[in-house]
Amino acid sequence: MGPVKSEKVISQMEEKRQNILSCAVKIFVQKGYMNTPVRDIIDASGYGTSTFYRYFKDKEDLLNTLLLDFLDHIIDQVNRYFKQEQDVHKRFVESKRVIMEVFAQNPELSEIYSRVAGLSEAVDKILKEFDDRYLWFVHQNIAYGIKHGYFKDLPLDPICHSILAMIKYAVHKWVVLKEISSTEMIEMVVDFHRCLGEGLYAPHAPSGN
Repeated sequence: MGPVKSEKVISQMEEKRQNILSCAVKIFVQKGYMNTPVRDIIDASGYGTSTFYRYFKDKEDLLNTLLLDFLDHIIDQVNRYFKQEQDVHKRFVESKRVIMEVFAQNPELSEIYSRVAGLSEAVDKILKEFDDRYLWFVHQNIAYGIKHGYFKDLPLDPICHSILAMIKYAVHKWVVLKEISSTEMIEMVVDFHRCLGEGLYAPHAPSGN
């Protein structure tokens, strides 16, 4: 058994990891993911090559970490909201506001997420993992509503994919096309879910609590 790392050492390691990720985000936005060599990230971080490869296998591994950390943060914020709000119907709509507020608060990560699709097979595999994990999260929450009589028993795959598609569309219009503000992006997604909810709610559902 190797030596146990102290809390201070673990904290320092996490700080280095986060610094590398922060540098990568800025450079990816400035130069584009494909035009950013690992060397640029290493130089910007101020750490050595060995430090970078202690945390990440390659640039794809770093991108995967960025996006999955981002998704974990989104899901964490939604779960926090769920603890405060018990009305299942309200949860369905307003949890999307929580999600879109996280995107709005992280424009650089949002831009990376929106721009990297189709760049390479490896990148698309990373995006698929992000999307699949989010779809599973949405699927579980709607399935709960169906099981307890809040939602109609409808096929879940098209519903879940339409939710993800609307989020992607709104983020793209905001951060890439710059056709709408972050506030308009949030309201676009929330309004969509109000309409979707009208078709999803069971006619004789419980009160929502």
